[in-house]
Amino acid sequence: MENQLNKLRKLRDRALLGGGPEQIQKQREQGKYTARERIEKLLDPGSLHETGMLAETICTDFGLDKNRFLGDGLVSGYGKINGRRVSLFASDATVMGGSGQSSHIKKIVEAIDNAGKFGIPLIQLYDSSGGRVQEGHGQIAYAGSLFHSNTLVSGVIPQISAILGRCAGFAVYASALTDFVIMVEGIGEMYITGPRIIKEVTGEEITLEQLGGAKVHNQVTGCADFRVKSEEDCFALIRKLLGYFPSNWQENPPVIEPEDDPDRLNEELEKIVPSDPKKSYDMHKVILQVVDSGDFLEVKREFARNIITGFARMNGKPVGIIANQPSVFAGSLSVDSSDKSARFIRFCDAFNIPIITLIDTPGYLPGVKQEHTGIIRHGAKLLYAFCEATVPKISVVIRKGYGGALFAMGGHKVHETDLAMAWPTAEFAVMGAEEAVELLYRRELSKATDREELKKGLVTEYREKFANPYYVASRMVIHDVIEPRETRKKIIGGLEFAAGKKVPRLARKHGNIPL
Repeated sequence: MENQLNKLRKLRDRALLGGGPEQIQKQREQGKYTARERIEKLLDPGSLHETGMLAETICTDFGLDKNRFLGDGLVSGYGKINGRRVSLFASDATVMGGSGQSSHIKKIVEAIDNAGKFGIPLIQLYDSSGGRVQEGHGQIAYAGSLFHSNTLVSGVIPQISAILGRCAGFAVYASALTDFVIMVEGIGEMYITGPRIIKEVTGEEITLEQLGGAKVHNQVTGCADFRVKSEEDCFALIRKLLGYFPSNWQENPPVIEPEDDPDRLNEELEKIVPSDPKKSYDMHKVILQVVDSGDFLEVKREFARNIITGFARMNGKPVGIIANQPSVFAGSLSVDSSDKSARFIRFCDAFNIPIITLIDTPGYLPGVKQEHTGIIRHGAKLLYAFCEATVPKISVVIRKGYGGALFAMGGHKVHETDLAMAWPTAEFAVMGAEEAVELLYRRELSKATDREELKKGLVTEYREKFANPYYVASRMVIHDVIEPRETRKKIIGGLEFAAGKKVPRLARKHGNIPL
């Protein structure tokens, strides 16, 4: 027995070395932790149960038979975060750059499948150059497809990916299939085709960071949801993010004991939002006044900034917030903001997180570029996502609620919004009062001796008669007009009232969202 135990211990020690001391030192010189160090920093102390530690690559071509690594460049298993079970894996970049095929991919597939089978969140820590060239596609028959597994557990369990190194190939596609992607600035990179090949094919010169760094994917492409400064910040964010989610779609989100009074009134709200519809303000200030303890975790903060999406708590219960940002494009909906908010809504709906929309939008962003980029198709995604959602939905029209954008944001009853409210400053219209007057009184204005004075009077009359919240409330388009200071109290009351919401749907295989 002693000999067998010694053999096992030696194999374990060998596996712990990954690609060896020199490669570990190289990893640290790049300012990065090893795969096991990352897992230890993320999980509750001592909770990791590693699986596949003794796995080896099954390929023997191109010298791989002489250079075999236990674990095959991946650390996988299950553990706990804040006492809750998770399935996870981490690329070991000390072994052939974290590349994978055969046993490496098989371990990833098992980690994903186990997350779905056990109903626990999945955490992917990627530092991988992608598929292993020496093996090619021949090993897929043994390994299976991580893309297939990521897809099948989508909407079943929450999936979070972290980009902790130079990533390409399956590492970036598999991350894009998950719910949230976090990139660490300075070390995290994602791309399909590297700068060298781009230069050979197109003649364009670009650095790795400019092509696929954290800033690019957070601000330009929208492929990432968060940008953090360090790996420690990344692990802290994962732990916080999971605190808003249930472990799977059949559970409710975790509730904490609130430290904030649910009946708290917000007098400050009346000072934040200008009554002049032409003046901008920062919607973040409204959100922070309304949510528990001013704690708001924004998602895709740097991308499509004309819409705000993120998680907060109301009376201790997690909620998803979607809000127009009047300080960027006046809060207009655009191609990117429609995609951003639609995807966020679908995540919330999948995992039983109530949706709150705070509305101040003049409509869809006008312009040839928006039209030719497909604002009709992309805008329809947001309409689809909101109409499809069956979780409790509450909306507050803060100021402008114009045209199709009001429908997309759910600022009325007809899209199954459970509580549709408006501030006294709200304007409801197919278009802005100025534009409506130009259309409706074109002849009168053309004949007027003082055109501007007549228009000013007609605009005031139109707002007072049609564009105010009392008109739509009288037609039962919304449920109530509220004082700004009551917003938090009213939302919490609505959430409590709609907590047991169940919405029957027509039987079908699945809908066809306009992707």
